[in-house]
Amino acid sequence: MTRFKIPESVLVVIHTPQRAVLLLERADHPGFWQGVTGSKDSAGEDLAQTAAREVREETGIAADLADFRDWSLTNVYDIYPAWRARYAPGVTRNTEHVFSLCVPPGTAVTLSPREHTAFQWLPWREAADRCYSPSNAEAILMLPQFLDQGPLR
Repeated sequence: MTRFKIPESVLVVIHTPQRAVLLLERADHPGFWQGVTGSKDSAGEDLAQTAAREVREETGIAADLADFRDWSLTNVYDIYPAWRARYAPGVTRNTEHVFSLCVPPGTAVTLSPREHTAFQWLPWREAADRCYSPSNAEAILMLPQFLDQGPLR
């Protein structure tokens, strides 16, 4: 039985307090840079759990759920044709929930080679310019306003 991806995902903007943003290069599309993204494993999976799982799987960064900031921002977009076969027939749109994770400068990154081939830390504006996905770029450009809101919780 084929297991299709759930068309509900997270985007996690990983950044330092100095606004350096972590970008990952997709293994299946060299030159495509993005933040951490990924779909829920099950319909009942909590979005913060999805964010933590995806960050751990894609970067090796193990963060507590309390460290993730839910931006209460949702993007709905057409799934790129190259990835539509991963979803059930007829599914063409995805709902993406935006989170951020602040980490100390120098945080070690261990890539999942199945998903990503390289990473880089860039100043937030440069990171936004490098992203191929409009929703990734827009989220990164919003980073300063979320940092200016003060501490989490």
